Amino acid sequence: MTSSTDSEREPLLSRGDASQTPNGNRPLIELSTWDLCWVLGALWSAVFLGALDTTLVATLLTPIGSYFDKAHQSSYLGTSYLLSVCCFTPLYGRLSDILGRKGAMMLALTLFGIGNMLCALAPSMESLIVGRAIAGMGGGGVMTGKHYLSSIAVTDIVPLKQRGLYQGFANIIYGAGSGLGGPLGGLLYDRWGWRPAFLIQVPVIILSCFLVSLKVNVKIHDSQQTWAEKLARVDWFGSLSLVTAVGGFLLAVSLKSTEDLALGDPLVWGLLLASVIGAAFFVAIESHWAAEPIMPLWLLRRRTPLAVALANLGTSMLLFSSLYNVPLYFSAVMLQSAKEAGLHLLPNSVGMVMRSTGKYWWLTILSTASMVLSAGLLATWHGGNTPELHLWFDVVPGGLGGASAITSTLIALVSSVGREDIAVATGVSYLFRTTGQVLGVALTGALSQSHPSQFPPDQNPDIRHSISVIPTLDPPTRQAAVDSWASALRIVFICQTVVAILVLFCVLPIEEFELAYA
Repeated sequence: MTSSTDSEREPLLSRGDASQTPNGNRPLIELSTWDLCWVLGALWSAVFLGALDTTLVATLLTPIGSYFDKAHQSSYLGTSYLLSVCCFTPLYGRLSDILGRKGAMMLALTLFGIGNMLCALAPSMESLIVGRAIAGMGGGGVMTGKHYLSSIAVTDIVPLKQRGLYQGFANIIYGAGSGLGGPLGGLLYDRWGWRPAFLIQVPVIILSCFLVSLKVNVKIHDSQQTWAEKLARVDWFGSLSLVTAVGGFLLAVSLKSTEDLALGDPLVWGLLLASVIGAAFFVAIESHWAAEPIMPLWLLRRRTPLAVALANLGTSMLLFSSLYNVPLYFSAVMLQSAKEAGLHLLPNSVGMVMRSTGKYWWLTILSTASMVLSAGLLATWHGGNTPELHLWFDVVPGGLGGASAITSTLIALVSSVGREDIAVATGVSYLFRTTGQVLGVALTGALSQSHPSQFPPDQNPDIRHSISVIPTLDPPTRQAAVDSWASALRIVFICQTVVAILVLFCVLPIEEFELAYA
């Protein structure tokens, strides 16, 4: 455990004085204001890029699916990306020891850029899905920039009691990217199509690469180790078994719903069996064999870390389900353009600001209660009968509560463990978050496609494969199609409400510790 965390306590800049904290466990880095601004700017540019990409692509899922006449497969674009993120996020912790912080970030940004270029040039839906998967390989590291900001930089530079303030700044950057991505994606599509939405990210990637290469200079504590020794520390089998478990389950559910395969189909039950076997191997590997596991199960035997992990899983499912299904609602039910659908994600970014006061239990309860309220309001939407004010602002409590809950639960988690376990505890939190993101997109996408009886029989294939055909239908058929999509998405929003209530119950056992590292 010590070897994995020593390097995590290295300063992000090669400059700056490292003095010992009173307990001698962890260095406190003193940086000039100028150096601090540069290093945060380098890392936050990656955070902005990851947030921009997520909402930009979420807005375009439906138009892209309709373009290839495969709207029923559009959720695969989100699933393939997030599954890669889920797989590679824990690996970047070890890759940063092998390649250095700068090398790992540069690798992530390079893969992210290649993936986006492949998406922009994709000739088919299948190649586009592959491109998103490659982008996700880099996205795991891009969003890990936010992880290191939280688990290393801020913890080393400021007292834990002020961590919420700096996390709030990160959330502002993330919220700016999230808020800009939806309207920007819709605007680009309405004017030039969906391909420029991927190309426009390349200049931002180049800027991030420049800032990271210039300012993120890190000395790795155990640099005397050989590459072979460092590679041996990576939990390869744990990562592979996790992806098998999660990916097998999601692919089986998706194939059953989107491709109308029977549960008894060999491909479906074979994937489900592979998922069960993968999950069993993952538990065994993390419990007994992995020297430095990506998910230390001993941590989950504690009350607060377990509650936080489950809450992060459910919260991420909610946030990303809304992120992908709200634009779909405005495209398929309200028949709005991509730009108008993307604009409805903008109020959600209002909720990306949070500041810690040192007391986090009641804040966490109120935050999750806000998510319950928002999910319940979405479930009451009835197309044109819903007041315009509700369509714009019902998502705000969810964004506000989700951003606040993610931050307050992280503070609860790191305050419940020793300083030597902060890095590994934060890694577990992010693993549950990324898993929740994949589940939120894939399961709700499958759910919205799993009720073919709700669609008019003579129009069922066209409506599922291409939402753009709906406005061209004759009025009675068009209304039937709109009602069908509204009914399917209402089920999704009701399920989101159930998940939000479960998250509320999950956070109740969280203990409130004094922020002793202040």
